[in-house]
Amino acid sequence: MNENTYNDSDIQVLEGLEAVRKRPGMYIGTTSVKGLHHLVWEIVDNAVDESLAGYCDDIEVIVDKGNVIEVRDDGRGIPTGTNSKTGLSTIETIFTVLHAGGKFGGHGYKVSGGLHGVGASVVNALSEWLEVRVYHECNVYFQRFENGGHSTGPLKIIDTCSKDRTGTTVRFKADPEIFTETTVYDYNTLKTRLRELAFLNKGLRIILSDLRDIEHKEEFLYTGGIIEYVKMLNENKTSLNSQIIYVSGQEDNISIEVALQYNETYNSAVYSFTNNINTYEGGTHEDGVKRALTRIINNYAKKNKYLKDNDDPLSGEDVREGLTMIISCKHPDPQFEGQTKTKLGNAEVRKIADDIFSEGFERYLLENPDEAKLIMDKCMTAARARVAAKRARELTRRKSDLDVVNFGGKLVDCKEKDPTVCEIFLVEGDSAGGSAIKGRNSMTQAILPLRGKILNVEKARLDRALGNEEIRTIITAFGTGIGQEFDLNKLRYHKIIIMTDADVDGSHIRVLLLTLFYRFFRPIVEAGHVYAAQPPLFCIKHGKTIKYVLNEDEKAEYLASLPATTKPDVMRMKGLGEMDAEELNETTMDINTRVLRKITVDDLMQADEIFTRLMGEEVEPRRKFIEDNATFVENLDI
Repeated sequence: MNENTYNDSDIQVLEGLEAVRKRPGMYIGTTSVKGLHHLVWEIVDNAVDESLAGYCDDIEVIVDKGNVIEVRDDGRGIPTGTNSKTGLSTIETIFTVLHAGGKFGGHGYKVSGGLHGVGASVVNALSEWLEVRVYHECNVYFQRFENGGHSTGPLKIIDTCSKDRTGTTVRFKADPEIFTETTVYDYNTLKTRLRELAFLNKGLRIILSDLRDIEHKEEFLYTGGIIEYVKMLNENKTSLNSQIIYVSGQEDNISIEVALQYNETYNSAVYSFTNNINTYEGGTHEDGVKRALTRIINNYAKKNKYLKDNDDPLSGEDVREGLTMIISCKHPDPQFEGQTKTKLGNAEVRKIADDIFSEGFERYLLENPDEAKLIMDKCMTAARARVAAKRARELTRRKSDLDVVNFGGKLVDCKEKDPTVCEIFLVEGDSAGGSAIKGRNSMTQAILPLRGKILNVEKARLDRALGNEEIRTIITAFGTGIGQEFDLNKLRYHKIIIMTDADVDGSHIRVLLLTLFYRFFRPIVEAGHVYAAQPPLFCIKHGKTIKYVLNEDEKAEYLASLPATTKPDVMRMKGLGEMDAEELNETTMDINTRVLRKITVDDLMQADEIFTRLMGEEVEPRRKFIEDNATFVENLDI
């Protein structure tokens, strides 16, 4: 039989939830730990939609033993009758039929985060088992599904309840056959998102309980909504305007909420949401508010003589320096760009957001002249720094791959010009740099030795950062430019590897570099181009065998695996600068033997908070962090 034949029998029809199990990535993005948590979000979002409709006050999320998830709400409860189209109960229809839900007609829900109608059925499809309880009209209704969404029996009444008891409880266990990487939920991931939902829906109480090894229980209820969100994000920063500015309004059933506060840092943190979905790529709601902010501040600056008639206007970058802002849009029919729902595309929202924010923010500046002055002084200083930074930025331009004039003889480039196969090592000190240069693969590996600790950019404006020789050299080497000129496509190396000693100083340099990347090169981190080299901590020799291990645990594990008669020689590795070229290559640089750790930014807000706390001007948050975590320190060199 010809293996290349293509006929009618090759055409498969996947029915019901088979399609979801066959291609889970199409529905939840990935079957990694991120996709696992997505199951929780789908069920929680349904409960939050009940809250948005005005029928739900409390949501509880329980992580039970065995990583079973239970989500309870006190909403109206899923209807318990029969669906006329499917002939099944409405509950079975929602949990077994794709694109079935109450969010299409516009009657059940005016505003919703889940619009595709696949949430509940997808969770069911990707679960080992799932149970639904509905409290409705004094009865408790129950149905169970197993093996990827197959009902074990029809919907039935299993108990009675009080008349005022309503709501839905969904309990499920993710299928390990689908989630092969892990089925273990991360408490902090759950906490961060549930707290975010509580901020975005003022008055909604969300309780998180973890009943696994060490029991946790936290409650999130914010009557101030996004005002309290901004307060939390700024708690480790020195605020300029003591009062958090809050503006809200509604037009054509589209509501806009904005909360903002300036602080003394040099970075902006603007986060936008639509129907509780984090639109981290922005969109028309964010564009409208940003546009209004820039225009209103420029108008105020001209009217109050901060700007002369012939002065250049303040840029968006100037007016957002040191700004923390949350934008929340509730829209009855949001149009997101792409399946990921990360950018709002509705054109009408731009003007509505602009109009609502303009009126409220302008009124605030007029009514609060003292705080307005602090904001204006901040913006004017930022503008002057921007002009200075522009001049300094010229020094960081790399004309071509062969341009080494701007490197002061430090960069030793590789011969290959294809960035996808090129990597650059940022090496601590000249001695380690010398060994790295000798031990590298000159075709694809570039070496940039760094002298000492670079400037902490968390405490410095862009113009000062660009005045630092080490930072200028890094910017030039990467080739992407910086700020508004940044272009990821111009990145010279697709692997940027931080190679520092495995000691306290090395860790400090690594954190300083990561702070620089996070603040000035975040797209490089997000694209997965930044790595930390993992030099071994021990070298174990026995006979002719040499084994390098990264830490104490690996050492203990390896030693335990050796025969009892073996007498190994365990040697703690020297710093990178003390390794010869061959040793450095074998342990840390050779692509066949090295260990690299990819640096990721899973949660931008969380990362922002950590960098501010540990690297910012405020001493107290840093002291508290050290006090709280001192007991967990290992491998401390004293």
